[in-house]
Amino acid sequence: MSLENKVHELVIGLVSVSDRASGGIYEDKGIPALQEWLQKTLTTPFRIETRLIPDDRDEIESTLIELVDEVRCHLVLTTGGTGPARRDVTPEATLAIGTKEMPGFGEQMRQVSLHFVPTAILSRQVAVIRETPDHAALVMNLPGQPKSIKETLEGLKDGDGKTIVNGIFAAVPYCIDLIGGPFSDTNPDTCVAWRPKKK
Repeated sequence: MSLENKVHELVIGLVSVSDRASGGIYEDKGIPALQEWLQKTLTTPFRIETRLIPDDRDEIESTLIELVDEVRCHLVLTTGGTGPARRDVTPEATLAIGTKEMPGFGEQMRQVSLHFVPTAILSRQVAVIRETPDHAALVMNLPGQPKSIKETLEGLKDGDGKTIVNGIFAAVPYCIDLIGGPFSDTNPDTCVAWRPKKK
């Protein structure tokens, strides 16, 4: 049973996971890319909370829990830390805080990215639902590069702008509906939010 929908503003947490960016060695590009994409895509009210943290599993877990349980985000998007390197632990942290795994999101991200680079098979992005007694959120890992973030969210289009492979964000608004979050809609020029047709 979905939670009662009492809110009207979508709250989105953006988490960039990077030792070097969080240490000030270079400028983070993940959060700005996500903010720009969301601003041009979402047509309904939303608010963003951002966090820039190192590749540390305990800190990733505590950040995700804080954003869902305390800040009460409905959607949390992470970027970075999903490869095979020793310090890449974002998927493990995400699975640890989830109450339901949503494997289709990771599968589709790799499907989209494989159209562009063969190394997409090395990505380990996952998605989960985190539930508390009175709240729930969708938490998803995205790639680390702005170009890949855009591709996985939007999908693959032909020269006429027709969708060939759906991006993952097409399913996000309906998923948030189902877990009791606020209604959200999108600019169809960027991404069409898919919902079942009412009978």
